[in-house]
Amino acid sequence: MDRYLASELLPPFLFGVGAFSSIGVTIDAVFELVRKIVESGLPISIALKVFLLKFPNFIVLAFPMATLLATLMTYSRLSSESELIALRGCGVSVYRMVLTAVFMSFLVTGMTFVFNEQIAPIANYQASLTLDQALKSEKPMFKQENIFYPEYRYIRQKDGDKEKILTRLFYADKFDGKRMTGLTIIDRSQESLNQIVVAESAQWNASQNVWDFSNGTIYLVAADRSYRNIVRFEKQQLELPRTALDVAQRSRDYGEMNIIQSLEQLELERLGGDDQKIRKLQVRIQQRISLPFVCVVFGLVGAAMGTIPQRTGRATSFGVSVIVIFTYYLFYFITGAMAQAEIFSPFMGAWLPNFVFLGIGIFILRRVAQR
Repeated sequence: MDRYLASELLPPFLFGVGAFSSIGVTIDAVFELVRKIVESGLPISIALKVFLLKFPNFIVLAFPMATLLATLMTYSRLSSESELIALRGCGVSVYRMVLTAVFMSFLVTGMTFVFNEQIAPIANYQASLTLDQALKSEKPMFKQENIFYPEYRYIRQKDGDKEKILTRLFYADKFDGKRMTGLTIIDRSQESLNQIVVAESAQWNASQNVWDFSNGTIYLVAADRSYRNIVRFEKQQLELPRTALDVAQRSRDYGEMNIIQSLEQLELERLGGDDQKIRKLQVRIQQRISLPFVCVVFGLVGAAMGTIPQRTGRATSFGVSVIVIFTYYLFYFITGAMAQAEIFSPFMGAWLPNFVFLGIGIFILRRVAQR
């Protein structure tokens, strides 16, 4: 029975992966690439390479949709042709019939996780890099101008509340990939002494973990904001965090980072203290973790809906799949936005759609089993 059900599930699953990924990459990439070929003279060979590099990202999105389509289409056909009734007549429970689909969904979950972590981020990054190089884009692979990086800390007040204050402000006019120029740094990390550093240029010294500043002035200010001293220098080493350099060198978008890289970016954002960016990244990380498990949820929902006694064709199953997919992702985007607005926690914002649809699948399956 398992071999038979697996052989029935595989063709519609492969069809779904091909159909949904093709639709996605066509809408997102093909039209834009055709425009660049016509308007910017992008070589067709480069456009084809970029197209292929973008495909893994849409395969990741197609895996859950194809799982839903395969389970719903297969079990609906078996139900309409009374094959499920025959299996139940032989003593096979509904739960046992659906177990094959759930097991397959877990396999697809593993495939989705591998694609989402090891293949899609690298492919997305290479696609962006290839396109920029082909078009000779002036956009650098790092932040070139106006590098602005604040650091904050919290101070507990006498009434117990925490107040967020600026600890250090780092600004540079330009960055060429190695050296920053036109620097102004306000350092308030020491309670007894504040300093303002203005320098012509600075470069990170990796061997000593310090900044090498050139041609600048250090203004020392006491805690009561009175004048202390002015130090002019040609060369000066300062022990400041390299976080500003990491921010300037960070060139990948979220879709070009895996979970480990996203967690590293989260640590940088936490040092900066931008609560909105921190919250958004926390939600995105949880969504990246929860996405592969949509395959299990859709597999159960599709199999449960398919086992309902009915007579439906493939077109009806495809239409129902589209409605379920649209409803799920609408709910997914809403809960994600609510999590970013701090109505939900990042975990609940990413996982609540999975929990809700999993509950719906279990409810439908129990109702069918009780008939």
